[in-house]
Amino acid sequence: MSLGRVVTFGEIMLRLAAPDYQRLLQSPGLEASFGGSEANVAVALAGFGAEAAFVTLLPENDIADACVAALRAFAVDTSLIRRASGRMGVYFLEQGAGGRPSRVIYDRAGSSLAVARAGALDWGRAFAGADWFHVSGITPAISAGAAELCLEGVAAAGRAGLTVSCDLNFRAKLWRWGKRADHVMPELMRGVDVCIGNRAHCRRMLGVGTGEGGATRGECDEALESLSDALARAYPRLRVIALTARGGDTGAAQRWSGGIRDREAFQNGSIYLIEDVVDPIGAGDAFAAGLIHGLRCWKDSARALELALAAGYLKHFIRGDCLRARLAEVEALARGESAGRIRR
Repeated sequence: MSLGRVVTFGEIMLRLAAPDYQRLLQSPGLEASFGGSEANVAVALAGFGAEAAFVTLLPENDIADACVAALRAFAVDTSLIRRASGRMGVYFLEQGAGGRPSRVIYDRAGSSLAVARAGALDWGRAFAGADWFHVSGITPAISAGAAELCLEGVAAAGRAGLTVSCDLNFRAKLWRWGKRADHVMPELMRGVDVCIGNRAHCRRMLGVGTGEGGATRGECDEALESLSDALARAYPRLRVIALTARGGDTGAAQRWSGGIRDREAFQNGSIYLIEDVVDPIGAGDAFAAGLIHGLRCWKDSARALELALAAGYLKHFIRGDCLRARLAEVEALARGESAGRIRR
């Protein structure tokens, strides 16, 4: 089967992380790398063997050059990245341990994407040879201009006949430019075919559903199915709704699962027990990449969900923003060839 390329759009940042589970600046050194939700999805898909391209705006400087080189090292197509005025966004990470949660501090004001406006990108060129476009709810949270660009890209992708996916990804620290998430995201969602989220994100960004997630398995199943019904009624364009669920008392021991609705039915996925977490940042992006890969290659929602859950599970044990894994590794986990998994 011949597939086109997947195009993802968003902001990639310089990631500065405190080493060895230390508090920020407990020691003077910080570990530098790059990361951002949509770029992470492109990296994971490229690792699965897909043709993946990342679209963004970056400044013309050495840090941005290093970022582009890092993406190229993962076989991500960077030819659509535009250099523009502004700076590179940064985020600082303090990795949690035990009962201490992870903390993220954003420094993104004035970034090249934040100061961009609609019309800054050539969507026709971006979508040439593509069959899938992926965005997240993080990009519209950055600025009014970034929201305009995201809406513009989704509309252009729809006109070009691409499948459009959106990972809701609510970030309370970012929605500061004048509009609330639930005043922006419903318009974007009307152009989306595949929705990825959880109970909290759906409530805060779309005003659909209640609660935060977790609880017992039976309660979780019922809540996710009910939420998927509500989303399908609110957004009839949606062909697939994939919802994740996470529970547990600490950042180091959690349950990870989810469910999926296509136009036929809702199905629950397997449960993973996650202990001794190394780095949970990007687990949702790995889930999104697994889902996109599965839906594109197999047209089987249940199988795609299992690949997505396995990819998200594996990312918890890989340091850095992105999933560094071959498709065969993730497929093996999805088949149950791993420890720590509850089979249903």
